[in-house]
Order: sequence, then C-alpha cells, then structure tokens
Amino acid sequence: MKEVGLVLEGGGMRGLYTAGVLECFMEHDLYFPYVIGVSAGACMAASYLSRQKGRNKKVNIELVSDHRYLSFRNFISKRELFGMDFLFDEIPRKIVPFDFETFLKGSEQFIVVATDCETGEPIYYSKHEHGKHMLKLLRASSSLPFISESVEYNGKFLLDGGMIDPIPLKKSQSDGNQKNVIIMTKLEQYKMKRRKIASMLKYTYKRHPKIASLLQERYKIYNDTLSYIHSEKSKENLFIIQPSSRVPVRRIERNQVRLKELYELGYRDAKDQLQQLDQFLNN
Repeated sequence: MKEVGLVLEGGGMRGLYTAGVLECFMEHDLYFPYVIGVSAGACMAASYLSRQKGRNKKVNIELVSDHRYLSFRNFISKRELFGMDFLFDEIPRKIVPFDFETFLKGSEQFIVVATDCETGEPIYYSKHEHGKHMLKLLRASSSLPFISESVEYNGKFLLDGGMIDPIPLKKSQSDGNQKNVIIMTKLEQYKMKRRKIASMLKYTYKRHPKIASLLQERYKIYNDTLSYIHSEKSKENLFIIQPSSRVPVRRIERNQVRLKELYELGYRDAKDQLQQLDQFLNN
C-alpha cells in the first residue's frame, strides 16, 4: 500500500469516534504508510502506531472521570480544563504506559500539526525528526485556546493545529499521497458557524494577535476545508469515514456512556466499510 495517507481530524472528546475506527483497523492489521493528525486525532494515532489495542479506550473513557483528566478544578488551579500534565506525562509514563519503543521503530511516517502562535501558520512535526519529543508535540497540537496554555518547543509557542489546518488533507497530498483515507468526527452535513465571542478575542490574545485573527476566521477555514474535500471526493481519490449517526458528545465531555457509544459507533462504521475500503486501497 504505497502513496496512501491516513488523515485524522481533531475534535476534543469527539476524537473517541476516531479511536473506535483505529481500533477496528488494528484488529484487522490495517496500517497506513503515512499518518497525519491534528489534536485528538494525533493523540489517537499515537496509540494506533504503537500497536496498543484498547489503550485509547482505557485512557479516554475509563480515566475521564478522574478530576485530573478534565475538571473546573484544573482550570482554577492551572488555567486549563484538561489536565495536560496528567494527560501527557503521568498517564503515558506511569498509569497506561505508552510503548515508545514500538512507536519509534514503526516504519510509518507520522506527522503532528500545531499552530505557531507568532505567525499563525501551521507547523508539521514528523516522527522521524521529533519522535523523542512526541508527547510534548501531541500536547501542543491538543492545546485548545482559552482552556490550555501554549506549549513552548524549539523556541516557538504552539497551540491547537486545528485552528489553521483542521483536516490536513492538502499536506498529505503535497507529501506525495495520491490516495487518502480521512477520518472525520462530525456528521456529513455539518458546517461550522461563527461564534459571537469572536469579536472579543483580540483582547484575550493581545500577546498573539495572529491567534486572535485565526480564531475569528476559524469557521471560514474549516468550511473552506470541507469544500476542498468535497471537490476532491469527486476525483475518487478519497475515502471518508465519519459518524453515520449523531451521538451527543461535546468537544468537552465527561459522560462515559456517551463516550463509549461514540467509540463503538466508530468501530462499527469502520467495520461496515472494510470491504469498500479494501477495494479503494487496492484499485
């Protein structure tokens, strides 16, 4: 399977859908030579590429009830709803160990997308060049504005890659992938709406005016990305997996029943499309 990319959207806790899809892929020993992910998509991809079946479910469903994972207590004490130290240090190193050895030895290319706070441009970090710092880069890609602090890496301050490249199909194509499989976390008819709070953002991000501008234009960036994907789909070089039904999971969600339901939906959707996916990959 050459020149095929796997492109993973973010979406906060909606990334449990992606986790379910990737669990199905692991069970069928389906691995792609090139994987690129944003935010939650990148996090789910890491456990997929370390071949750790069930890890995403354990981390993101079983542990979500722990206040260190997600709580207002975190925001009061550290100005972050998600406990980033807990998620990107304590869990992968102690509680549900991440298999760095298998991850680093894997032949797959893996790209994590983050946003440069100074320039407002995307930065693409590859496993090949930055693998030993992957936990920090996953944290950067997952650092959502307002509820997380920026992450400093190599002299740059980084935030959520989804602000500027929410579904990084063009990057995968520019890296030579003629076919791409996209896992999306929103329903097919979804369009992002402009938030009323957008006009206030310039005061919130005085230090990083490019981020304030990006957040005001985020809905346009996302919807333009959807339009591009739609145009490319007509060329029959894309295979899209996205929720076949609505599960009421918010970007910030602690309800374990809903999260499990979304995870299982991702697994079922992937399983139902395996035959079509195989035909797409081999034609």
